[in-house]
Amino acid sequence: MDKKKMKEIIAKRVAKEVKDGDVVNLGIGLPTMVANYIPEDVDVIFQSENGFVGLGPSPKEGEEDKDLINAGGQPVTIKTGGAFFDSATSFAIIRGGHVDATVLGALQVDEKGNLANWMIPGKMVPGMGGAMDLVTGARKVIVAMTHTAKGNAKILKECTLPLTAEGQVNLIVTEMGVMEVTEEGLVLKEINPEVTIEEIKANTEADLIIPDDLKKMDID
Repeated sequence: MDKKKMKEIIAKRVAKEVKDGDVVNLGIGLPTMVANYIPEDVDVIFQSENGFVGLGPSPKEGEEDKDLINAGGQPVTIKTGGAFFDSATSFAIIRGGHVDATVLGALQVDEKGNLANWMIPGKMVPGMGGAMDLVTGARKVIVAMTHTAKGNAKILKECTLPLTAEGQVNLIVTEMGVMEVTEEGLVLKEINPEVTIEEIKANTEADLIIPDDLKKMDID
């Protein structure tokens, strides 16, 4: 499976977690794709921590507005009724508990819901941005990421990279499955129908709890 297909599967599945009326923050990279798959009958307010609400689908190629970007500097669109404001107001929305869910990428996640998504020691990558606030301010934290990186597991028993937050992740969505963080451990709720349980276990360092009612992930 190529990376483009993987990201589409992940973004489409995360979009199903978004409820009508929710205020949702999308992290940079893959999470921004979620806005492309929200059903027309679901009314969502997307918030961007650099200072606006009303984020729309990604702009078509050639129609980007250089003055309209998300927190990661990527071109975006804004829907009718959207609003711009300063960073103080933006983070007051986040810290004040007004964000229903945040969707973030990750370098590592572990079975205790710990998240590492901001730094690889010795390498230059973007900083954590607003993630530190979002993981504690949002009511639900969804990690959207590919299941492995260069063949290495990203879902671990314990993160080895510096943490963005401890115990804040609620749900992990990858191209291989959907996993919920519980007090008992990681519960595999859905599995990609093209993947076996043995394959997902082989690509996951953390132990997975396999329920009797394991569902097939919708990948269409």
